[in-house]
Amino acid sequence: MTITGEDTRPRPLIGQAVGQAQASLTRLLTGILAGTGTSYPVWLGLQRLNALGGQPSREAYEADLSYWLQLDGPAAARLAGDVVAAGLAASGDDGSIALSAGGRALREEVLATSAKVTGPMLATIDGADLDTTIRTLEKITRLANTTEGNR
Repeated sequence: MTITGEDTRPRPLIGQAVGQAQASLTRLLTGILAGTGTSYPVWLGLQRLNALGGQPSREAYEADLSYWLQLDGPAAARLAGDVVAAGLAASGDDGSIALSAGGRALREEVLATSAKVTGPMLATIDGADLDTTIRTLEKITRLANTTEGNR
């Protein structure tokens, strides 16, 4: 049996495949964010704040931004300040930073708009395949973080 055409191309490396998907989805997201007047970095800051439970200490939030977004200390502090300045979070007297009602509303709006765009795309993919992909990417993330911590 001879394989011709597309079948002869080598499979992309996992990093390349993930990077290409991320770039495509980021382009869609940036278009959605533009409609809300929110920058991509501020969106990432809001998402990280939400991932931390919505009310970490400012120190923990900035450390998280530094780690996940590969920012140095001053850049992480600036981004945290930008999220607050945008009204998406508020600094507490106890040194915490918390999602604001505006931050929660923006997340809901962006996620709903995003679902309208990505929903039809994802509907064409088998649900079991999506579940496997999510589990695989989560495991890769955990393993990469563990490996990185052991360097």
